Parts: sequence; C-alpha cells; structure tokens
Amino acid sequence: MDGVYMHRVVIIPGDGIGPEITTATRRVVDATGVAIDWLEKPAGEDAFANFQNPLPKDTIAAIKDAGVALKGPLTTHVGRGYRSVNVLIRKTFGLYANVRPVKSLPNVVGALANDPKIDLVVVRENTEGLYIGRERREGDTAIAEKVTTKRASRRIAIFAFEYARRYGYQKVTTLHKGNILKLTDGLFLEQAQRTAERYTDIEHQDMIADIGMASIAVWPTDYDVILTQNLNGDYLSDITALIAWLSVGLGPSGQYGKHVAIFEAIHGTAPSIAGKGVANPTGLLRSAVLLLRHLNEDDAANRMDRAIERVYEKGSVRTGELGGSATTIEFADAVIAEMK
Repeated sequence: MDGVYMHRVVIIPGDGIGPEITTATRRVVDATGVAIDWLEKPAGEDAFANFQNPLPKDTIAAIKDAGVALKGPLTTHVGRGYRSVNVLIRKTFGLYANVRPVKSLPNVVGALANDPKIDLVVVRENTEGLYIGRERREGDTAIAEKVTTKRASRRIAIFAFEYARRYGYQKVTTLHKGNILKLTDGLFLEQAQRTAERYTDIEHQDMIADIGMASIAVWPTDYDVILTQNLNGDYLSDITALIAWLSVGLGPSGQYGKHVAIFEAIHGTAPSIAGKGVANPTGLLRSAVLLLRHLNEDDAANRMDRAIERVYEKGSVRTGELGGSATTIEFADAVIAEMK
C-alpha cells in the first residue's frame, strides 16, 4: 500500500468467545479503510497450554514494539490456577488509566428505562489503591494495604482532564472517601483539585463516593468524566453499564500507559456460548473505536461508531441476548453495511 501509513496492532484472540468477537471486530476495522498490520499473539488458556505461560515473552515483546493491542477476554480462575493475566498485563505495561465510556445505544433499555441519552466516561486509576494486592494474615485478622501516591494521583488526574478537553466534555467529577480515609483518598482528592486549577475551561467537582455513586445511578446525564481510584472505579463501571444497557456485555474499555495502550470489552469469556458464533461483538467493536481514536484515525472511528448506533437504531439485526437471531459475523457485516 504505497503512500499509505500502516499501523501495527497486536491482536490477542483470548479465551471463550474471544476468537469469535476479535475476528468480527477485525473485519469491521478493516472495512473502515484504515491500514492496519495485525499481528496475532497468544495469551490466556491456550498460551498456558502451549507455552506454560499465560502471557508469553513473545507476546510481551510484540506489544511493547507495536505500542497498541486489541485483546479478547481472558479467563481468570477463582481460587486456583495462574494469576490474573489481566492484572499481569496492567503491571507489565504500566497501564495506569482504565477508561470506560458509557454511552446509550438506540433501542437498548437500561435500568433507567425512561432516562435520556447517557454519555459519560469513567476514568479509573489502575495501579494503586487496594488493588495493589498487598494482603497479609495476622492470626485471625486479615489486613489489606491501600496505597496512594502523589505521582500516580496527579498522573491520572491530568489524564482525566486532558481526556475531557480532547473529547469535548465540560465537567470532571472526582469520587473519593476523603472524609474517612483522610490520608489516602485525601491525597487523591488534593491532586485532583490542584490539577483542576490548570484547566479553567473544565468544571470540577468532588463528591463522597457513596452518595456520588447513588447520584450517578439516578441522574447519570448530569455527569461527564468521572475520576476515581481503582476499587470505586471497578464498582462504578458495572453500575453505569447496568444503567445504560442492563448488561456489562456492551461496554468498551481502553487501558493507557506511557508507551502502550490496550483495548478490550469489559465482559468476560462467556464459555457457555463459546464456539457457537452467537456472541454479541458490540463491546469489542466499541473498544476498537477507542483504538482508532488512539491512532488519530478520528474519521474512521466516528464512521464506525455511527454505524454501530445505526444498526441498533434500525433494530433488524440483533443477537440472541437482545431478542434477535443474528450471528456474530452477521452483526459485524451489518455494521460494515452502515459504513458504506
């Protein structure tokens, strides 16, 4: 393709329904006309079976070299097996910002059936807080450490305000429990407030996390970008997904570090329907929209985003969990048709 810049993107098929939805998503992205050199690499159960490592060194090297990846869902066993590959990926590549846009889809009824269109973004600090995993037992007592640093708090706050500015959001809301956790959440809030002083074009407010989440659940359209630490962001991502779609299955995400960004749907591997070709690829398709924006292919991203919305608006092509009978590939082809 002489004269056309080609992006290199690592694609990880993943486990369960992962290979099906990554194939469908790749098909749609290619149809945008953006030149991408896809490099398929393993991770998860197949990688462990073949290489005794759920995140092989070759996969790590490929992602570092490309700087961007599209990832299918990976299995996380409960109480057994290898450590979470998702957590390992975050730590390996320093993915400090977990971004989860929550945008309504036409003809998809969420928990707030009569609510107007929702368009908010959860920006979650991805490396600290309770999720740092420092736990210990002292006799009959279990203790978990919560770690908050000035550097990471400032870094994620800057990311949230820059994200709001780039995509035209007017307000950043910081959720915290600084009233109780005065040192850890207090430091996080302090850095958010200091960062806000540099962004006079964007409104900033802070809210105690519990009442804040309750308010977001009832009045989601009052919010734009929501800045949180790890645990609160995990809770809020699922809450907002149910509000908008009554499911986490339609949600996209992007995880960003200094040198690497990885995009994935927020749902799991859905082993009960794996291999049947009926999985809804919307979550990964919308994650690919974020990927295209990260590559500064905004025109293609906007065309793909609008095409997904038009498929839902027309309503004739729907997968099984939404009352239709379309296969994964049929849904992808419907999106492609709307881009032509």
